[in-house]
Amino acid sequence: MSYRRRFGKDNSACDSGNAVEGSASSEEANEASKSLDHEVAHLTKLRSRPHQHLRGVLPGKLRFPVSTLKMLMGREGNYSGRGRFSSADACHVLSRYLPINGPWGVDQLNSPAYVSQFSNDGLFFVAGFQGGHIRIYNVEKGWTVQKDILTKSLRWTITDTSLSPDQRFLAYASMSPIVHIVNAGSSTTESLANITEIHEALDFSVDYDEEFGIFSVKFSTDGRELVAGSSDASIHVYDLQANKVSLKIPAHTSDVNTVCFADETGHLIFSGSDDNLCKIFSDRNFSIIDMLLQVWDRRCFITKGQAAGVLMGHLQGITFIDSRGDGRYLISNGKDQTTKLWDIRKMSSRNMYPRITDCDWDYRWMEYPAHARTSRHPLDQSLATYRDHSVLRTLIRCYFSPAYSTGQKYIYTGSSDHSVYIYDLVTGAQVAKLFHHDGPVRDCSWHPTYPMLVSSSWDGSIVRWEFPGDDQVPTLVKPRVRRRRAFY
Repeated sequence: MSYRRRFGKDNSACDSGNAVEGSASSEEANEASKSLDHEVAHLTKLRSRPHQHLRGVLPGKLRFPVSTLKMLMGREGNYSGRGRFSSADACHVLSRYLPINGPWGVDQLNSPAYVSQFSNDGLFFVAGFQGGHIRIYNVEKGWTVQKDILTKSLRWTITDTSLSPDQRFLAYASMSPIVHIVNAGSSTTESLANITEIHEALDFSVDYDEEFGIFSVKFSTDGRELVAGSSDASIHVYDLQANKVSLKIPAHTSDVNTVCFADETGHLIFSGSDDNLCKIFSDRNFSIIDMLLQVWDRRCFITKGQAAGVLMGHLQGITFIDSRGDGRYLISNGKDQTTKLWDIRKMSSRNMYPRITDCDWDYRWMEYPAHARTSRHPLDQSLATYRDHSVLRTLIRCYFSPAYSTGQKYIYTGSSDHSVYIYDLVTGAQVAKLFHHDGPVRDCSWHPTYPMLVSSSWDGSIVRWEFPGDDQVPTLVKPRVRRRRAFY
């Protein structure tokens, strides 16, 4: 095989340079608003708090955040003794300048946008549309279309895409057991499936007559495997070198909407499902600190299908999971209209969880019941809960902000109310709401190094938000997109 409207924010939270100095309070306080008192809060502060000698450069009461002027004066005066900013110093400065100006148009198609993500180095941006188009943009070359991909054998929509670690190959999935791989690094700009380029088909079904859709697909960190979550309640692992499915895990009791790797080792896999549970799977036989959980060898999955542990707290299905990248912390978006922060060391035995759900409610075409918004899971194991955004009609995605520029001190998420929400991880406060689109924002992506965020919507538009932004006045052409009633 070839590859084995405009933003909404609290202006009082900004100084004259539009840097965020504080947090905009929401009408309904987040459970994290008491200031998260947990190890992850202290780790976040360490990543984004300046050196103690840079905090008191000028006389007066010490306040956080320390102004950029004070930070620069301290650096020039070598108050820290290093002669330069540390990564935490830099994060303290950069994390105050949120990408909330704009938006500026990137692209507009006549079909809903479902996925949109920066590459790990930020050089490329990938967007997938329901009409079967995937476009790879070269960010450094003025957002020119590097590759325009017309997909093959599409069922309903592009559900997910994943770039290989070396950024040479792109995998794309739809509501089918077939995942396709296309050469993203070739010189061909127009990639028509099996006409101008081969789109290699990988069959994730074990039995010939198996039918299911794939909601989520990810390359392993070494690029040798693909892991996928599917509508048959399973996690599938595909060995690219052997060109076959190496493992099928009966992971949940309902659709597996999302999968991701816990860290760069690739040993731990997180999954989220419509059975309201986050689960953790491992391919090695070892134990987490203090024996709070057991992790099973992959061979055990084949016979027992057992997870390393379960995280309870959502009252409705989980739409997306993002890992902090340290193998311990993750966030999840749920159809109970919340984002939750988790520590896997708090997971429970797989035999101890109750099912709590409202069978009469369907997020695809119904509003969330008002009485349910105040409901809480009796065995909630999450560290914090963030609520203000809306998770309706489609599998809305959420993420940690970049480690390099913000120290991961923020959480951001799309929303079915046509907006992007940014929350402070520690305080839980909503620090920004970016409003522009005419349809649900299913996906959004923060550039790994620049103060730039890109949002994509069912209105077919891809737009970028920046700080400080360029000098041009934002101009967008937004043709009407034909809507369908129910999406995934």
